[in-house]
Amino acid sequence: MLFWICCGVVAGCGGRLLLRALRRGVHVPWPWCAAAVGLAWGVVGARIEAGMPWWWAGVPLGLGWLAVLLAACDLRAARLPDALTLPAYPATIALLVPVALHEPRASTTAAGGLVLFAGTYLAVRLIAPHAMGPGDVKLAGPLGALVGAVSLQAVLGAMVAAAALTLVATTSRRAGAVPHGPAMLLPSWLVTLVWP
Repeated sequence: MLFWICCGVVAGCGGRLLLRALRRGVHVPWPWCAAAVGLAWGVVGARIEAGMPWWWAGVPLGLGWLAVLLAACDLRAARLPDALTLPAYPATIALLVPVALHEPRASTTAAGGLVLFAGTYLAVRLIAPHAMGPGDVKLAGPLGALVGAVSLQAVLGAMVAAAALTLVATTSRRAGAVPHGPAMLLPSWLVTLVWP
């Protein structure tokens, strides 16, 4: 597990440098990224050591890294940059290729999850633009595919959990918009962590 924590700290530091290098860079204190990715990868490492299949391990590792970077952006700058959300689509495909080779049904449920998560968020954005940012809609696609590889019920659960977390954050905050990205990312990562 210590190996995975160290790898996560290095990946988190690299992610922080990436955030600063974006066209509209986001300055995040280095402990945020280093410690958070180190912790996430340490937990995944414990699952790997407990028997998580190698063909699935890349999903919670990759999503954990991306989740920390995007959550930091949303909390610090109130946005989910295209420079991270759009490359998440091909990265998701790359992560799901070994999964589909070992679990053929995963490709079908991943596609369904993408449509369900992104379609629902797009509908909310079109009906009530103030309730959903464009970055949230773009992020919903990769999250839907990754969680959908588990099951469509997991996608519904992640969406309900995201809405509940945002509602709790909204009621506890006095003014201003509440970033929805972290509420989407946390339950999605937890689903990928506990399966299979």
